[in-house]
Amino acid sequence: MPTLHGVRLWDEDRTIDLRIPDADGPCLHDEDALTDGDIDAEGYILAPGLADPHVHFRDPGQTRKESMISGARAAASGGYTQALVMPNTLPALDGAPARRGETGADEVLDAGARDAIDYLQHYETIHGLDLPVHYDLSVCASADRAGERPSDPRDWSRYLVGGEAEHQGSRHPVTAMSDDGSAVSDTVLDAALAHARGAHLRLLEHCEHHEAGVMNEGSVNRKLGLPGIPASTELTIVERDIDAARRTGTPIHFQHVSTAKAFDAVRGAKREGLPITCETAPHYLALCDEDVARYGTLAKMNPPLRSRGDREATLRAIADGTVDMLATDHAPHTTLEKQGTFLEAPNGIIGLETAYAVCNSVLVDGGIIDERRLIELMAVAPTRFMGHAPTDVHALAAQAHGPSRVVDLGGLSDLSVDARNPQGANLVVLCPGQRWTIDPERFHSMARNTPFGGWHVSGLPVATIMDSRLVFSRIPRTRRQGA
Repeated sequence: MPTLHGVRLWDEDRTIDLRIPDADGPCLHDEDALTDGDIDAEGYILAPGLADPHVHFRDPGQTRKESMISGARAAASGGYTQALVMPNTLPALDGAPARRGETGADEVLDAGARDAIDYLQHYETIHGLDLPVHYDLSVCASADRAGERPSDPRDWSRYLVGGEAEHQGSRHPVTAMSDDGSAVSDTVLDAALAHARGAHLRLLEHCEHHEAGVMNEGSVNRKLGLPGIPASTELTIVERDIDAARRTGTPIHFQHVSTAKAFDAVRGAKREGLPITCETAPHYLALCDEDVARYGTLAKMNPPLRSRGDREATLRAIADGTVDMLATDHAPHTTLEKQGTFLEAPNGIIGLETAYAVCNSVLVDGGIIDERRLIELMAVAPTRFMGHAPTDVHALAAQAHGPSRVVDLGGLSDLSVDARNPQGANLVVLCPGQRWTIDPERFHSMARNTPFGGWHVSGLPVATIMDSRLVFSRIPRTRRQGA
């Protein structure tokens, strides 16, 4: 049982001593990390666990890229205690019964599950394990994510919060709707909005659509001889959906916004009072299309890395509050797939284990926002967006006792006000000033597809606490003096 001495609360100068019980199962940890003993926590901050509203875990159907187990471990390594899983699994998360012989379906059916949502809702029971991250699920807007007809609420309403007695005790309900990584098609948009509104789900929109092109259209793609994707492909979807929110009143969340004009449109919608929110991702604030020549297919994603001007607009949108939260769009692929040509390689990079460091280095060290605002964007806002309550570190600190201000997580109760995750506190201990070099070979994810390998960054998650238990540690083996 480790005890952190003098850890600072994330949004004030007060410090406490934090005693953390071990997880019921083995604690994940980096080599030479400390999982017990007394630790001098000077320079560490205690914050609500990070939350990611946009991850792809590839399970079922593509577990050669990432499984729920490896994805959850990557999340814990990155300081995340909550994630929202996107629906582009195989079979897709549309609630339709799995059909034997289709990719991933046999695994679902052999586990005794009806469909992919059922499988992921009961993944831990099926596999006899506890994953080190809480997660919710996003249902497809269209059947099989094909964009031809809307998904059928009769197939997935049982998996909502409160559906069929919480679907036999699952803690992983459907809480959003999306066709990510594709935009919701014009054909099904109105039906999807009606279904989302009726089920009290937020529509998450992959706000970009193109039929051709592999990178941002501009001087760089022409120099490289690669077909371009105009910035207008994002604005078209954003404007269409803002009009839909205006017509219907349905909340819409724009994923991975990347262009100046799209941010302007979102600003206008917010001034109008429309129920619009948006996110961006670390790679859009750290990179631009000029980096494609350096990183090759590791910098191929959808939406593509945009122009230097769009990157600067992304930073402005974070600074002025247009961006509501930061998401990774964690998209694992195999090394072999990413070693293909730029025309052939799949879109996407992983981000769970680098997001805090990249964002801290670019945004806080760069003077764009302060440390407190970064935690709001990466922990508080996305946790609330997913319908959960971030752990109140001040309420926790108020229970400190004795002259050493000790908070014993193992001896406290009622730490969580989240009815769906009532087990205890979800926290991360961060070291904002820790300098380190990103090494993909040390990732807990199965994938290595990141352009950030070799980057020198500042900011490191040193402990992840889920349900008041230590589930991941990279606390260095330096003991408190006199301990």
